[in-house]
Parts: sequence; C-alpha cells; structure tokens
Amino acid sequence: MKPTDWTIETVSFDQARSAIESIRRRVFIEEQQVPEELEWDGQDEQATHLLAWVDGLPVATARMLPDGHIGRMAVLRAWRQRGIGMALLTVLLTLARKQALERVFLHAQLAAMDFYARAGFIETGNPFMDAGIPHKTMVLELDQID
Repeated sequence: MKPTDWTIETVSFDQARSAIESIRRRVFIEEQQVPEELEWDGQDEQATHLLAWVDGLPVATARMLPDGHIGRMAVLRAWRQRGIGMALLTVLLTLARKQALERVFLHAQLAAMDFYARAGFIETGNPFMDAGIPHKTMVLELDQID
C-alpha cells in the first residue's frame, strides 16, 4: 500500500462520531478488552480527531487533546503495518506545531513503544497499568524534530 492509497482528514467528534466509535470499539473494547466505561472518557468533544479512509471506508483514528496529549490511536487489524498509524501521528505532530505546542505526550502501550520511538518520542517515568494493559508515558519536544 502506498501513502496515496489512503486519505487522512481532521474531523470533529460530532461530525464523525459513528466512524470513530466503530473503530475504537473494534480495536480497544473488542480486541484489547478495554472496559467500555474506560474507553469513553468524556474528553472526545474537546479533542482534535483524525480519521484515515481507504476506498471510502474509515480504517483508523487518533485524537489529540488541547494540552498535547495524543491518544486513542487505533488502526483496524486488516490495515496495520501499512504506514497508516505513522501517517496519523505525523499529521497530529503537524497540528501540534500549528497550535504552537512545545511538546506532545502520550501513554504508550508497552508493545507500541518502538513505534512511537521511531517518531522521536522518549520514554519517561515508570510503567503503569491502564485498563489492564501496561503503559509508559512518552514525550516529544517539538523543537527536537524537523
């Protein structure tokens, strides 16, 4: 799959609620067994959301809160390992720069830390459990990347 095979757009939660919820339900609630009440944390309305589309179908989503907290990155299983996740992250970093944020951070599942490290994120602090899954905070100072 080439990067031109998908499109990424910035959407409001209200505008794209159905697609966002569908992807996150499949990835987090069904696959990873995240309790539903933890997935819907009440912060979606204030976040900037991205959706990735392939042939008119939503296949991935991510969000960023106003404080630079990146999260809820989810790519449907059939579309993983094709560069869509990194493309979403790249768009979020561009948006963060446009918002004049100095840094962004996220709570990476330990299994995904290498993915974020490839984008320049640095791990910090101790591992912690979130929804029964081990995580670690990772930070990226935006002036440290091109």
